[in-house]
Amino acid sequence: MEHTELADAIARHVRPGDAVHVVLGHCRWTAAARELCRQHWGGDAGLTLIMASLGSLGALFFRGGLVREVVTAYSGDSFPTYSPNPVFAEAYRSGEVAVEHWSFASYVQRLEAAARGLPAAVTGSVRGSSMAANPEYSEVDVDGRTVSVVAPLVPDVALVHGAVADHEGNIAMAPPLLEGVAGVYAARRGAIVTVEEVVDDLRPFAHLVRIPAHRVLAVVETPFGAHPGGLYLGSTGLPVDPYGEDIPFWIEARRAARDDFDDWAQRWCLDHATQESYLRALGTDRLTALRLRSDPSSWEADAAAFPVDTDRAPTPLEHAAVWCAREVVDRVTARRADAVLAGAGLANLAAWVAVAQARAAGHAVHLTAELGLWDYTPTPADPFIFNHRSFPTASMLADADLVLDTLVGGPGTSTIACVGAAQVGRDGALNSTDVPGGSFLVGSGGGNDVVTRADEVVVITSLEPDRTPEALGYVTSPGDRVSSVVTDKGVLRRVEGELRLIGIPPGDPEEMVRAAVGACGWDLQVVRDPVPLRPPSRPEVVALREFDRHGWFLGH
Repeated sequence: MEHTELADAIARHVRPGDAVHVVLGHCRWTAAARELCRQHWGGDAGLTLIMASLGSLGALFFRGGLVREVVTAYSGDSFPTYSPNPVFAEAYRSGEVAVEHWSFASYVQRLEAAARGLPAAVTGSVRGSSMAANPEYSEVDVDGRTVSVVAPLVPDVALVHGAVADHEGNIAMAPPLLEGVAGVYAARRGAIVTVEEVVDDLRPFAHLVRIPAHRVLAVVETPFGAHPGGLYLGSTGLPVDPYGEDIPFWIEARRAARDDFDDWAQRWCLDHATQESYLRALGTDRLTALRLRSDPSSWEADAAAFPVDTDRAPTPLEHAAVWCAREVVDRVTARRADAVLAGAGLANLAAWVAVAQARAAGHAVHLTAELGLWDYTPTPADPFIFNHRSFPTASMLADADLVLDTLVGGPGTSTIACVGAAQVGRDGALNSTDVPGGSFLVGSGGGNDVVTRADEVVVITSLEPDRTPEALGYVTSPGDRVSSVVTDKGVLRRVEGELRLIGIPPGDPEEMVRAAVGACGWDLQVVRDPVPLRPPSRPEVVALREFDRHGWFLGH
């Protein structure tokens, strides 16, 4: 293991044609990934990029011509909304970059198989989806039972940002850890690790050491090395300062992908051969503000700056979110559920409100999130599912392996999922990945894992012909556990294996039924005497707006 400069570490340890794994925890990004893009921009590195969630900054690898193939679970923007990114879509559509789609859990399981030296890993995900066509997925018979397995995923080198290292190269990391560090153990040569600081002794923090020195190729002391991601430390006592995520920076990157991305890449990647240069460009005031954002109470300043509008009439999406929250509460009550796990965006807001309502009614149900959160309480004025300021409220911080592979789908926990989808089939199957002959969407993320493994699934979407096609061209998640689909034009529930309209908005019943049936892409069947849905109350709408004060997800 060597101590060196970041540019030297990348130049020495990453080779053309490598399979490079960018490890994602709650940090989301690493300065080593940016340096890799800078060094090989415009060349022909021919890399295979292994990255669970590309996010807006992943577009640097594409626009710089570094990659020929991607292995991922999510290719899209995360801020301010979860949305398709045109750079990824164009590269996949043209065939310039080949893509292999997985769910979060199956992706991690492939890395874990490689890390353990096993020929395969058993997975509870993927079956029944279009991802089952991946050659690295197969189904085998074990004593008359069909078992799904995935092949190992072996990087050549991993890039990871940790909190602290010692001089030997042991790396301490604070949870939640999303995918964990299996990819570091799986990598043929080892990991290039950036850290906030190198210290003399990590033994007082041995419980936080996740990577031993012999798996580390190089350690580079890199303050703010996760920017624009953040560094959460909680009460770990690690001797460095935390910082929050730079949401405006992520939003700027998203905007640039739709405008002049080359200019943006020049300004924030190519012009900076050192981390010091990059931090000077960010400026002291911005860095200080990010330090302050790591305070769990920092949401109070955002709340004061953006008060809730309590008088505006509810938007169509707010109608849907309120009805979805009620549906989730009903399913929690019926199942006596232990947990609710939500997808991003509107589904997340509905789930947050639903769990608060259910708990107020006496149900011992908990919020969980695939990043590794269990029993957390979201903070106002921040609608993002992985908001670092919510981390201190959790009773357990872990990783996606525990949440998606054990809590969700495990025999000891009853879970209701609340998810969104770009498309819904009449059997409840969901598509958030690709519309063949049309647009590339974003991918599964943890969606396939949750929808496949949860006890029951509530879906929220807009009722439109394009969102409800007669047949899905791509199945991200099978629909057998989808019990209801909540829309702005009514509620659909599974009846005799098919989704049928059972609830309609206030108004003339015949008119409301015609509107829903006319907006559905398949021949939507209607139950006898569909139930009129109660209009959203002001407290229900305000509860949603408490989180999404900008209206990014609520549509105002």
